[in-house]
Amino acid sequence: MSTSAPAAETAAAPDLRGGMIQVVIATLASTVGFWAWMAIAPLQNIYGETMGLDQGQISIMLAMPVLVGALGRIVVGAMTDRFGGRTMFAALLLLGVPAVLLVAVAGSIGSYPLLLLAGLILGIPGTIFAVGIPFSSAWFPPQRRGFATGVFGMGMIGTAVSAFFTPRLVEWIGYWPTHLVIAGIMVFWALLVWFVMRESPVWTPSRQKLVPKVMGALRLIITWQMSFLYAIVFGGFVAFSTYLPKYLLTIYPGEVDAVGAGTRTAMFAAAAVIARPIGGVLADRFGPKVISLISLAGIVAAAYVVGQQPPEGVLTGVVFLLMAAAMGLGMGAVFAWIGPSTPPDKVGAVTGVVAAAGGLGGYFPPLVMGATYHAETNSYALGLWLLVLVGAAALVVAGMLRDARPKS
Repeated sequence: MSTSAPAAETAAAPDLRGGMIQVVIATLASTVGFWAWMAIAPLQNIYGETMGLDQGQISIMLAMPVLVGALGRIVVGAMTDRFGGRTMFAALLLLGVPAVLLVAVAGSIGSYPLLLLAGLILGIPGTIFAVGIPFSSAWFPPQRRGFATGVFGMGMIGTAVSAFFTPRLVEWIGYWPTHLVIAGIMVFWALLVWFVMRESPVWTPSRQKLVPKVMGALRLIITWQMSFLYAIVFGGFVAFSTYLPKYLLTIYPGEVDAVGAGTRTAMFAAAAVIARPIGGVLADRFGPKVISLISLAGIVAAAYVVGQQPPEGVLTGVVFLLMAAAMGLGMGAVFAWIGPSTPPDKVGAVTGVVAAAGGLGGYFPPLVMGATYHAETNSYALGLWLLVLVGAAALVVAGMLRDARPKS
């Protein structure tokens, strides 16, 4: 009896070999989705000049993809529980192709209303994040899910890819060919996902209807707690990834050009991407609460320094990189917090709601920055002070929450 029990347990254990490969495929698919999602932001100076847009119009233009990308994650997260990551990844990438082409049309004819419509549709590939968290979690045991979701979270490097390559591709090959390249990559990766990706053996489709599933997630206190924290850490990342080029070009005119602003934004995104899996691993080891507190404290401190509007140079660059790293740590910690605190059949739905909150956290700051910009002093200080205050409030809230350690 003593020898047969371990053998039975071994036989019953799911075979999770190959999980890392599947997570890498998901991460690269997410990278492509994020690139498409952020296709407008790196070229905002072109649209602003050719269409004669003011600060408010540019802010609205940048916010459109974020809005749909945020709210859509609620539905996409619940749909992932039912249809699986493979189907959802492929579908979202293919559905995003027409949006990228419509952006190209809008920019070519100089139509601001059409660009806003294209931006809304462009939010579809932005929902891809809500697919990868439950997909990646299912491929790893509970005590390593912070690592798994952290690795998948590196797919947000797509924002850096967009910031770095999109303006350069426009210079190298032209405006229309650039968007055709993005669309072609999306189609290629959708096909690769369909033929190569597979679901975890521990995943089972949920047959619960969408509305009850989402309502069930909303009834969990962990959903609201993590939504608030994620709205700060991921929302701040999205906001700066979309608005940083505009910020740098406005605050440091003549010192930073469009390509330089794109490079700075790419470095900002890369710092957050690198820090995200580190945040997940540290959360697995030390608990997500302490890592979240460190993250929020770093965001508050960095936002205060940026609000002082230091001269362009090394200090400004380092502070933005530290802010991005703090946001990345927080993103990894929040999703490491969700896993052990959520019933397995609700992980996708909770992930969708929390991811939506993060996206909405990135929707409002560009609008606030545009509305609070002080032309006479050339300053965004008020908007940055609001980030300091909200971050400080999140720091207090996180300190009051109960920690969660993954169970073996």
